[in-house]
Amino acid sequence: MNQTRVLIIEDEENQRKLLCRILTKEGYHVEDASDGSEAVKKFKQGDFDMVLLDQRLPDTNGIDVLVQIRSINPIIPVILVTAFANVRDAVNAMKQGAFHYLTKPVDTDELLLVMKNAWATLTLKRENEELRGTLREKYNYTKIIYASGAMEEILSLTFRAAKSDANVLITGESGTGKELIAGAIHNLSSRKEKNFIAAHIAALPETLVEVELFGHEKGAFTGAERRRIGKFEFATGGTIFLDEIGDLPQSVQVKLLRVMQDKKIVRLGSNQDIKIDVRLVCATNRNIEEEIQQGKFRSDLFYRLNVIRIHLPPLRGRKEDIPILTDHFIRSCANKEKKPIKGITDDAMRILLKYHFPGNVRELENIIERAIVLTRGDYITKDELPLSIRETAKPPGLGKLNEAIATIERQMILDALERTNGNQTKAASLLNISERVLRYKIKKHNIEIKN
Repeated sequence: MNQTRVLIIEDEENQRKLLCRILTKEGYHVEDASDGSEAVKKFKQGDFDMVLLDQRLPDTNGIDVLVQIRSINPIIPVILVTAFANVRDAVNAMKQGAFHYLTKPVDTDELLLVMKNAWATLTLKRENEELRGTLREKYNYTKIIYASGAMEEILSLTFRAAKSDANVLITGESGTGKELIAGAIHNLSSRKEKNFIAAHIAALPETLVEVELFGHEKGAFTGAERRRIGKFEFATGGTIFLDEIGDLPQSVQVKLLRVMQDKKIVRLGSNQDIKIDVRLVCATNRNIEEEIQQGKFRSDLFYRLNVIRIHLPPLRGRKEDIPILTDHFIRSCANKEKKPIKGITDDAMRILLKYHFPGNVRELENIIERAIVLTRGDYITKDELPLSIRETAKPPGLGKLNEAIATIERQMILDALERTNGNQTKAASLLNISERVLRYKIKKHNIEIKN
């Protein structure tokens, strides 16, 4: 890590020298600045990998410097440090692209762990940025909105998966964006000029699933007055997306396995093989491994589908995405409703940040759309949010940021440990942090681990 270049922006000389000494000892290449104008000048002249930025500076404030820095390099991680933290500052900082927000006095271990995570995120962003630009420019694909490291890793895996023809299984709760990822895989693949065909298995009556996927001949059954081409045939040369594959009837599971093995389909009512060439991407919100154990899903089909696995975490597991998603939905919904809504109030945002979103991103979009319709002013307030969400969140008044974050952080760790039966390795993975960070935070929050 001795090649990592860090710019420290801090007006207090003793604090600046202390941070320089700590990071230099850890192997970072460090430069420093004592005010905003000096910092921006150095940033323009240098090639930095990370910025440690004080919130209050003698000539400006940290948010303004953050905006200028990110206008020069939009993917660089900026860690904001302040002695005057509150929720409003934190939300504003995250909206402007801050990677993390620390309060003084800075805990050295926590700082180093945050910087380690920032470096890992930057590495992924550098890998993704060119590909994401290609996706946006060539295919006008702008629906994948995120700010979290968890989604950064998922997008990296998505880009790599798109370059092959391997089958992909996308897992995650309803509303996490599985179809968006499937569409991105197609649009980045060599099949992008051909069809992307989606079949939503759960929405089909069991008796019609086979017909929908493989088609039928005229007279194959009562009411079949003409030949029908199935989705696999329509998708040939392109990609077929089977959503909620866990709902596929067992009789059709056998036929799908045969299609994958032979690269042929047979329309219902016909004996003629039809060759197909499709990329198969599937998704489910079920635990397929449990379905296999219960005899509801074929293990041999699962192994065929599960070549590349992409798991989308729930929105409550990546709350840093909530502000940027909220802004996106406000803009799109306000435009659709032709209402000049400028944003959301701090109180309302605090409620959203505390809410657990069982319906995930789709639920957040619906909440914002409802609020846009109801609001009479320029900003969405807490009064436009559903009463059930306001009661569940029960937000505290404006207070110390570190206290608010600690409460949320402790609860997320407890939830992760409960979901993984106390397995710290799995809990760390669920939270998208290392085991070392998790152990540090367990100790920090005095969380008792049950054996």
